[in-house]
Amino acid sequence: MIKIIKQEIKISHELKNKVEWACKLNSTKPIFINGSLLKLEPTNIGYIEPHRAIINNKTYLLFNGHEFAYYRDLNAKIKLSDLKDFIKKLK
Repeated sequence: MIKIIKQEIKISHELKNKVEWACKLNSTKPIFINGSLLKLEPTNIGYIEPHRAIINNKTYLLFNGHEFAYYRDLNAKIKLSDLKDFIKKLK
């Protein structure tokens, strides 16, 4: 029988600061939800569930160590340096 093990992954301080900075410049506050590592035992299959930042009722997906945020799904890629302008555009 396959057993699913879920481990919470904390969002990195650096990533959180970058998102908070972009939000502060747009006079908004993000809500963060930590991601998870899902492991299927006894296999070697794992899945990383991304961190989520909810900004103005819109969900952004984030990964530790990446310089991109994803809007809604993994197809809409946004550089973290451009996140401030993207949030402003969607307001």
